[in-house]
Amino acid sequence: MLCSAISFCFIICTFSNGSQHKVNCLTNLSSTIIYIIMGYLVLLAVAYLAQERFIFKPEKLKPDFKYQYDVPFRELFFDVAEGVSINGLHFYVEKPLGLILYFHGNSRSIKGWAKYAKDFYRYGYDVVLVDYRGFGKSTGKRSEKDMHKDMQFVYDTLATKHHENHLIIYGRSLGSGFAANLASENKPRYLILDAPYFSFKKVVERFLPILPMRFVLRFHMRTDKWIPKVNCHTYILHGTKDWLIPISNSEKLQALNPRKITLIRIQGGGHNNLPSFPEYHNFIRDILAP
Repeated sequence: MLCSAISFCFIICTFSNGSQHKVNCLTNLSSTIIYIIMGYLVLLAVAYLAQERFIFKPEKLKPDFKYQYDVPFRELFFDVAEGVSINGLHFYVEKPLGLILYFHGNSRSIKGWAKYAKDFYRYGYDVVLVDYRGFGKSTGKRSEKDMHKDMQFVYDTLATKHHENHLIIYGRSLGSGFAANLASENKPRYLILDAPYFSFKKVVERFLPILPMRFVLRFHMRTDKWIPKVNCHTYILHGTKDWLIPISNSEKLQALNPRKITLIRIQGGGHNNLPSFPEYHNFIRDILAP
């Protein structure tokens, strides 16, 4: 797009009448090109340095914040490294059939996401939700590499008390990338993805097509790269009316490993409302059936 704008201006000058007019036009063109390039470079710098503010929308909680729910739960802290603590909530039931490790989307904190735990514990499963660095009470500076390490640390800690065959990884939207990566490196019972993206870079490029995201983006989260390495069966739930991450993303993911991926289409479902559809809960019930 940048090259097209410059080329257009050059063509206009080329067909200008009069030598002096061409000289003036080219002089103005040179200044215009400089301003365009400077503006574009500023845009690149802003996109690179400020992208976390656009990707992550955390709700921060005070360290002494008290969670309150009407069902049994305990608060967890995973001390990953010095100065890095990942906060979590563990909703538990008597004689659980397994444990769901839930990775939420790019906004809020587990304080709000906890309402979705009932979609799983009502079928006899424990549920652990965790916040990413900078979300809720979780601490630490964000980088994709470190965030993946955090999730592996959480998984390893839970695996000391729960056999991997009883662990199910669930990733919602942004969390689908972390979930897919974790499942590719371990041996959980199932992987469940809710409105996942094929490639996070492709999602961003839909909204910022003029920027070279291959070089600017610091968080790539390659679901498409990790899905083929997942050995357990994967269930993908996706709304057919999802405008933010179209269902074509899930169709492409399924095509990478069709024998081990079941794509469940929620007719009329959008990006943020799948739990409002009875079909969603029916499929979750069937997936978790003993």
